[in-house]
Amino acid sequence: HDRSGPFAAEVLANQRITAREGWRDVRHVEISLAGSGIDYQPGDALAVQPRNPPALVAEWLQVLGFDGEAPVTHDGRSLPLARWLGEARELTRLARPFLARHAALGRHAELNRLLAPEQVVALAKLLRERQPIDLLRDHPAPWTPEELVASLRPLAPRLYSIASSQRLVGEEAHLTVARLESEYQGLRRGGAASEFLATRSSEGDAVPVWLERNERFHLPADDSRDLIMVGAGTGVAPYRAFVQDRVATGATGRHWLFFGAPRLRHDFLYQAEWLEALRRGQLQRLTPAFSRDDAHKVYVQQRLREHGRDLYDWIEQGAALYVCGDTLRMAPDVNQALVDIVAEHGGVSAELAAERVQGWLADGRYRRDVY
Repeated sequence: HDRSGPFAAEVLANQRITAREGWRDVRHVEISLAGSGIDYQPGDALAVQPRNPPALVAEWLQVLGFDGEAPVTHDGRSLPLARWLGEARELTRLARPFLARHAALGRHAELNRLLAPEQVVALAKLLRERQPIDLLRDHPAPWTPEELVASLRPLAPRLYSIASSQRLVGEEAHLTVARLESEYQGLRRGGAASEFLATRSSEGDAVPVWLERNERFHLPADDSRDLIMVGAGTGVAPYRAFVQDRVATGATGRHWLFFGAPRLRHDFLYQAEWLEALRRGQLQRLTPAFSRDDAHKVYVQQRLREHGRDLYDWIEQGAALYVCGDTLRMAPDVNQALVDIVAEHGGVSAELAAERVQGWLADGRYRRDVY
């Protein structure tokens, strides 16, 4: 199965695993792969082809005054406009080319100014915080259905790290899905794939999926090697698969998990499972960091530094180090923490420490899955 022929996976379970007061609605989603032939390894990802929320499609049609049943032809395909918007076009991610075309069509000077080279920070903020529908509402422009479909990007699949080992769950795959939610001028905005998955029930709903292998993030072949696993939020997902798999195979290596989240009581994903693994000796060390429980914010990179001596010893003794999570903030901060740890506990300069950490990446001792 691939993008041109995804497998229709039945949803078996969809459970919120954060508190109502939590930083985000995070779901544990279990789907059936029975009959798919999909065989995955811990560290692999599942690609999900989402559909845009029907309410969002209706909002686009209402704001633009378009008939959803009107046929639109593009690249040799003719579909009703509502189908283009619901199934084939990116509606939740604002891109620079669409912004530029919208500004030109509507002759919006303030939007055009954002495209200037000196406005790169302001532009990035707008692209990150606003959806295309916000532009359509705030800055009307004379779009035609045909030009709209041509200007919007194709609806891209989203990749989710698989949070289960097939040795344990058989013909299933478990996903950890953070529901993306924001509000603009009193209107709720959601993400395409997270909204799609969060609203699938366990009553026979199907999700189009296929496997995306991630061999650079697989477990080491030697099951006696120790694992150091660093993740924040949903970045903990592959580590659930790692530990399940290593327990199932009787691996003798130790496991040390560093996990970051805003609050202990609200956002500690899979807390009961990690504590049970710790009790059973399947997880040797658990080092959480909760950034909103105290006035002094604590993140995983600070926990790494606090345990720098032991961490350095584990790696020097052959442990494999994994980092999964945000590529903009967490991953660079963790990388710098590792450099600092090597400099302090390895007794070398910052330059040599950076080279050594880079060497770990090159030889596979240090592996990252960042997004």
